Amino acid sequence: MILSMIKIFLSLGSNIAASSNLQAAVTMLATRGNLIGVSSVWQSPAIGFVQQDDFLNAAVMMESDISASGVYCEWIAHVERALKRDRDPLNKSAPRTIDVDLSLYGDRVISVLGRQIPDPDILTRPFVAIPLAELDAQFVHPTRQLSLADIAASFENNGGALVRRDDLDLRLCG
Repeated sequence: MILSMIKIFLSLGSNIAASSNLQAAVTMLATRGNLIGVSSVWQSPAIGFVQQDDFLNAAVMMESDISASGVYCEWIAHVERALKRDRDPLNKSAPRTIDVDLSLYGDRVISVLGRQIPDPDILTRPFVAIPLAELDAQFVHPTRQLSLADIAASFENNGGALVRRDDLDLRLCG
């Protein structure tokens, strides 16, 4: 079966050597498909297990004909393995070198390897929604039928917990 090119949105997060790990993740992902856009970097406090450094978050938009399961098994697994992601089974909110999540796979509503796509965190976490909206504000969430801009705007009064880090730029040069 031949797949057509699809818009793929990935969310990135790190709180261990965060700026260098985010940059490395973007660089690695750029070798996997057509990198269309990279969001600003956003700093947010840790949730769940709060006795740790703040997170830096970003998002990338890519285009490829890879399957959604291929995104997980090839792209995400490669980046997380290369950046030595350590998953603590007793603490899902533990510090991490990198976390890469498939947030949107075109306009598809699917379950892949036990994960829901679109990622439910888009609707509940500003550090996911706001970077995604920077990439394609008019993209319509497949189940809520709201633009990413509208979803991001619903978080505007979050008490300043999310801060854009203009001192960090993940866009690739040349």
